[in-house]
Amino acid sequence: MCWAATLFDFIKFKKNIVDLQLHKKVFVVSGGAKGIGVSISKMIAREGGTAIIADSDQIANEKAIAEIRLNGGKAYAIAVDLKEPGDCKKAIEFAIDTCQRLDGIVNNAGSNDSVGLQSGSPEKFIESLQKNLFHYYNLVHYGIEHLKEHQGSIVNISSKVADTGQGNTSGYAASKGAINALTREWAAEFLRFGIRVNAVVPAEVWTPLYEQWIAKLPDPETKKKEIVQAIPFENRFTTPEEIAAMAVFLLSKVSSHTTGQIIHVDGGYTHLDRALVLRK
Repeated sequence: MCWAATLFDFIKFKKNIVDLQLHKKVFVVSGGAKGIGVSISKMIAREGGTAIIADSDQIANEKAIAEIRLNGGKAYAIAVDLKEPGDCKKAIEFAIDTCQRLDGIVNNAGSNDSVGLQSGSPEKFIESLQKNLFHYYNLVHYGIEHLKEHQGSIVNISSKVADTGQGNTSGYAASKGAINALTREWAAEFLRFGIRVNAVVPAEVWTPLYEQWIAKLPDPETKKKEIVQAIPFENRFTTPEEIAAMAVFLLSKVSSHTTGQIIHVDGGYTHLDRALVLRK
C-alpha cells in the first residue's frame, strides 16, 4: 500500500513538472495557421490553452482549427490582413469577445521577401516593414490593457538574419532587427505591470514554405545537404515544433522570471564556431 501511494505521488509530481499552467488561458497567434505559427497554436492547445489564430488565409485557418479540435484542443480563428492596423485591433477584440480574456500574444506572421537595397525600392521597403514588423507593434498596442489584467506574456518570433545578415533582404533584416530591439524595449516598459516579453530566434527551420523554396532550386537535394552541414548540432534542420516548444514555454508561468531575452533555437547555427562543422 505504501509503495502504491508513493508511486501515485511520484506520478503526480512528474505530471506537475511538465504542466505549463496554460489551462483556461487565451493567446493570440499571428500567422497561426501555417508553418511555425500553426505548431505554436497546436502546442498552446495541447497544453490546455486556447489559441486565437489571426491569419489572412481562411482555408488554412479552418484546417488548423479542425486539427486542433479533433485532438481535443480549443482554438478559434479570424481572417485578418495584419498589414492593416484596424485588422490588428479586430483580432484582439475577437479574442476578448470570444474568450473574455487575453493572456499572451505571439507575434509570428511574416516572411523573408527578398526586398534588397538594390533589388527593391523605397515603396517595397515600406511594404516589407508593414508585412514583417508593423503588426507586432499594432497587436501589442491594442492588446496591452488586456494583458495587464492577467500579467500576460509576449513572445516575438525573430530571425537569425537580424544577427547575421543574409544579403538582398533589407526589409526583412530591418524588421527582425527592430523586433529584437522592441523585445528589450517592451520588457523594460512593462516590468511594472508584471508582463514578460521575450523573443525566439529561428535559423534554418524545415517548414512547408522552406520546402517549397528548396524545391524550386536547380539541385534541391545538394542545396539541402549544404545547409544542414552548416548546422552544428546534429546537422539537421530545426523543426517547427522545437520553435513552438520554446515559444510556449516563454508564454507560460513556468518561465516566470524570464524577460527581455532573445533566445536562439537553431542548433548552434548563429553563434557556434564554424570550425566545429568542419571537424566532423
